[in-house]
Amino acid sequence: MKFDSILGTVGNTPAVKINKLAPKGINLYVKVEAFNPMSSVKDRLALGVIEAAEQDGSLKPGQTVVEATSGNTGIGLAMVCAAKGYPLVVTMSESFSVERRKLMRFLGAKVVITPAPLGASGMVDKARELAAANGWFMTRQFENDANPAYHARTTAQEIVRDFPEGLDYWVTGFGTGGTLKGVAGVLREKSPKTKIVVAEPETAPMLTSHEPQSRRDDGSPAGRHAAWKPHPFQGWSPDFIPKILGDAVDAKLIDEILLIPGPDGLKMSQQLAQKEGIFVGISSGGTFAAALRVAEKAAPGSTILCMLPDTGERYLSTPLFADVPADMTEDELKISLSTPGQQLPPKPAA
Repeated sequence: MKFDSILGTVGNTPAVKINKLAPKGINLYVKVEAFNPMSSVKDRLALGVIEAAEQDGSLKPGQTVVEATSGNTGIGLAMVCAAKGYPLVVTMSESFSVERRKLMRFLGAKVVITPAPLGASGMVDKARELAAANGWFMTRQFENDANPAYHARTTAQEIVRDFPEGLDYWVTGFGTGGTLKGVAGVLREKSPKTKIVVAEPETAPMLTSHEPQSRRDDGSPAGRHAAWKPHPFQGWSPDFIPKILGDAVDAKLIDEILLIPGPDGLKMSQQLAQKEGIFVGISSGGTFAAALRVAEKAAPGSTILCMLPDTGERYLSTPLFADVPADMTEDELKISLSTPGQQLPPKPAA
């Protein structure tokens, strides 16, 4: 298969059946967004908002693009901007993983780090400030309707194509809310029996709290949501309710919200790797934990699809890999010593 550029490879990600972790009698599938070229669902968002801005003229040739990101959107934008020839500046809280910064810089983007205590709201404010001061184009991923529109045209259509019999449940987390709004809107029309289940961090129950999000006139957040507290799901839930997510709530696109503890996300990410050979990040583990809860109560024969937003390689410096050693374990050393050759020299005593 030939493509005119890397951008032609965005989308058409596989739906993979879960064989060992799913309850008996339940057809549980995962949509593995790590098969996108930069290994996350945010490649779709990045391409969608840039192409829409080119079409409506709001992005001029050679103009600098700026956005606030926890990493995956910035990585996706760095790929799109590299392929299309736009300079890119991203703002990013210092609390997010170091490998994400390096990936964006490797792709040619400039990364401006904002103080961790200011959270996602702080990096958004910095991006707005830079855009206004320099005349840059801000993609506004949290408010830009091109984001869910691209998911409606691609992600949702792939799901409808792959499950012509219809899904009983579709399970997702949320970042901007773009995947949720874009896919759920199409499923409401084309598969009305499908129940939409949304997972959110137990320590940041913003949707569950039903407390309103303060906003500026353009829909952007006017500060941190009162129910938010820190959580390990990078990119899964910023410290505010994005406008796109709020629109999905107002449109009654959500049937159920499940609160997921951080340790469950870590555990399920590891289980997917070790039991199914599916290598994904913490947010994927959290969404899968929610899907397992749904599967446990679902009627026999039910079909469930769970979104897995990104690869595990984005999390090498996070708690997800904290217990994975670089040196040989005792068991590995015993295997090595079971034959005489090719032994590492003993390490000097401390």
